Amino acid sequence: MKKPFALALALFALPLSALAGEEVVMIEGTQREIPATITLPEGPGPFPFVVMFHGTGSNRHEAGNGYDILAPLLAEAGIASARFDFAGNGDSKVDYVEYTPSSGMQDGLDVVDYMRGLDQIADDRLGVLGWSQGGLVAMLTASNTPEVRSVVTWAGVVDMGGYMADKYDDAKANGFTVMEFDWRPSLNLSIDWFDEIRALDLAKDLGNYQGAILAIAGSKDDVVPPEVTDTILAAVPTQNKRKAIIEGADHTFNIFSGDMSAFDELTKLTVDWFKETL
Repeated sequence: MKKPFALALALFALPLSALAGEEVVMIEGTQREIPATITLPEGPGPFPFVVMFHGTGSNRHEAGNGYDILAPLLAEAGIASARFDFAGNGDSKVDYVEYTPSSGMQDGLDVVDYMRGLDQIADDRLGVLGWSQGGLVAMLTASNTPEVRSVVTWAGVVDMGGYMADKYDDAKANGFTVMEFDWRPSLNLSIDWFDEIRALDLAKDLGNYQGAILAIAGSKDDVVPPEVTDTILAAVPTQNKRKAIIEGADHTFNIFSGDMSAFDELTKLTVDWFKETL
């Protein structure tokens, strides 16, 4: 039996903090505790819902708090959402060595299960969103989860087989290698991550997905080429698929530039798509 949101929090999650209109919880997942922020529209529901997967080196708030910006926009459109931290990021209590694409997928599915325990959620109206590597994990999740009705990717990547290739031998020798960033502390990238990424054929897996998909990219993205949107659409057999290239936008859709026009276009495309397909 489903439980009201507040009761579900008390029984199944440890509150970390709370923002206006949102609940921040620690979900007891299959593999680990998962920090997540839940945003519900006003009213009893039941509401469709979206689970958000973040990118490399980021967290559930995403670059420039992009997911924090999106969540209330979805709620205004009558769509609930959950954004969560992968292992080793944000408020996660474990090391990043525990993160792989499959572990990220399982954490996402645990968040889906948590959401489905809430009275306000329509269990069968599930969408997923992913940014950059989070897009890869979101698409992997959709490919393995028939219940996913709709996917949106923001600069989603399909093939990371060559990523940090010069560090593979170090990871193999030590079990992990150190991944350095300009904007945050380093992360320990496991040999399991390398092996999973190199074995993954996401384009093939997407052939199993039967739902709707929207692939969005920036025309000036120099991290994930915007042409990857064509790869995504070619891989998905469904007819309800679309790409959108935002002119002048970089990998983070210019969110750090002070000009929010590209990001505003991104969020509008995303909300409109989920309204249409969920």
